[in-house]
Formats: sequence, structure tokens, C-alpha cells
Amino acid sequence: MMRKLRRILRRFTWISFMTTFLGTVPAYTEVGSYLVGKRPITQPTGAAGLCERYNWACATSSTRAGGQYDGFDNKDLTRVRRINSAVNRRTRQIADQRQYARPEHWALPTRRGGDCEDFALLKKYRLIRAGIPAERLLIATVLDRRMRGHAVLVVRTHRGDMVLDNLTSRVKPWLKTGYTFMKMQSPSRPGSWDAILAGGLMIKPNRAEPTAVARN
Repeated sequence: MMRKLRRILRRFTWISFMTTFLGTVPAYTEVGSYLVGKRPITQPTGAAGLCERYNWACATSSTRAGGQYDGFDNKDLTRVRRINSAVNRRTRQIADQRQYARPEHWALPTRRGGDCEDFALLKKYRLIRAGIPAERLLIATVLDRRMRGHAVLVVRTHRGDMVLDNLTSRVKPWLKTGYTFMKMQSPSRPGSWDAILAGGLMIKPNRAEPTAVARN
């Protein structure tokens, strides 16, 4: 009974939050291999001025050095895993408030380190330099399993959208993270952002699961 009550409370809190966020009550979404934008939305507060500071963060490109880019293969995925692990291992975590005396400031990590958005930016930068097209590397904001704000890097692969996270060196399909995806850079215009609203709390509950009353 308590588990069911907690789910109801989480859902109520989620609806209240999303009504403020989008001005509408969210609907459950279909689950697929790739994240799909619902509509254009304002960029996260900390991303203001990001494209001006780092033009590569909002760039699109269709070529690798030495020729036309023709897809994403297992060698690319190996490169992604290696860079994700290296950044997580070598970069310290430090909050923006402590480093910049402000709650949100997106930038490449300093010698002191960085927070989740900074990790995502560094991974994007290194993967672009390693030859992965910029439009396949999209920063996304999410709610974690405890409904706390977080940011990750989404990589569009031949297997679907994979997630690079500073909290784990495992590269997971987006659906396996348990996160609720809120906003993401638009694949066609990374300087703009789309509302995603998928995964986590947006996954429709299994109606076949017996209720607490039925189990009693």
C-alpha cells in the first residue's frame, strides 16, 4: 500500500511540476530507440551564451577529416566508451556555486573540475575532435530517479540514443537510465532546444500489475 501511495504522490508532484514547466498536463509517451522532440522550448538557464563561448557546442557537420561521414559503427561506439570513461576518471566534480558563486554556469571543466553539464560539454568536445559528427552529440537535461535536475550527453548511434553520464562510466541506452528526459539540443539546430518529456515518469505503468487492494 505504501509503495502505491508513493507512486501516486510522485505522479501528482510530476503533474504539478510539468503544468508549471509547459503550461499543460503531460501525457504518457511512446517508447522508442531514439528521443524525439515534442516542440521547441527555451534553453536551460545555464546554457545562455554557450554557442558564443564554444561554437562547436552548437555546430553541425556532415564530414569527418578525410572524407564523408557515412554512419555510426562499433568502432565509433568503442571510442565513445573510452572517452566517457576517461573524462569521468580524470575530472573532479565540483558544484557551480562553489566554483563560480552562481547556481548555474555551463563551461568546460577547469583545473578544479566541473559539474554534470561541464562533464557533458567536455565529452562532446573530445568526441568531436575524435571525429564523431557534432549533430550526433546532444546535451540533454533530465530528472533523475529522485526527481533531481541533472544533465547528460546523448549520442545518436546505430543502436539508438546512448547516454554518457558523469555518475557512471557505463554507456547505456537512454531508456535504461531511468531518467525522465526534459530538454535536449535539437539535432538539426543544436543552438536550439526541444522539449522531450520521455522515459522515467513518462513511461506508462503496467496495467497488468495487481493493485495493493487486489493483493490483499
